[in-house]
Amino acid sequence: MLHTFLLQANTADAVTDTISEVDVNILELLMEGGWYIMLPLALMSIFAMYVYFERYMAIHRAQKTSPDFMQRLKDYISQGQISSAKNLCSDNDTPMARMLEKGISRIGKPLSDISTAIENVGKLEIYILEKNMNILATVAGAAPMVGMLGTVIGMVNVFLDMEAAGTVQVSDISSGTKQAMVTTIVGLIVGILAYMAYNHLVGKVSKVVHKMEATSLEFIDILEEPAKS
Repeated sequence: MLHTFLLQANTADAVTDTISEVDVNILELLMEGGWYIMLPLALMSIFAMYVYFERYMAIHRAQKTSPDFMQRLKDYISQGQISSAKNLCSDNDTPMARMLEKGISRIGKPLSDISTAIENVGKLEIYILEKNMNILATVAGAAPMVGMLGTVIGMVNVFLDMEAAGTVQVSDISSGTKQAMVTTIVGLIVGILAYMAYNHLVGKVSKVVHKMEATSLEFIDILEEPAKS
């Protein structure tokens, strides 16, 4: 009984030693997925990273406004210095400043016309802020599908190898199985990261939109002040 236990223990140690000696090369493992699957996934990840960081910087710049911008604008308008108010807006490269510059150019017309002009510029600015963000949404949906395509191809290869081998061994099906698993994992990782990046940018754009709306309302209030007094 003791001899059997020692034999089992030695066998388990040998198996453990054998398993621990297996080195996994990440690059070689990724290549198991097949270049025709991994290349599209790599391109998707590159495009997604570029779009995310480019849009992140653009949206971050759009949020930067001078703390005293609205107060200075209010002072210029109340003093009738329309040209100075326009120059102030021109010197601030933000969506809010461009909206108000259009509104200032319409001063003297009905408030409804001014509000419409500001709203039209605001829609254009939002469109510019959301530029290329659809790429992230596309990658978020397409990457897992491409990974699943690799999985299906890998499983087909497994069945073909089994059919060709007749007697099934682990070595006969390992290649196709690795392809199936690797492509699924990579596709899901790329898709999840793109989905998170897209939603993060959507949240930042929403903050800019709210700021634009608040700024336009404050500008309309400034124009209505002389009529109230």
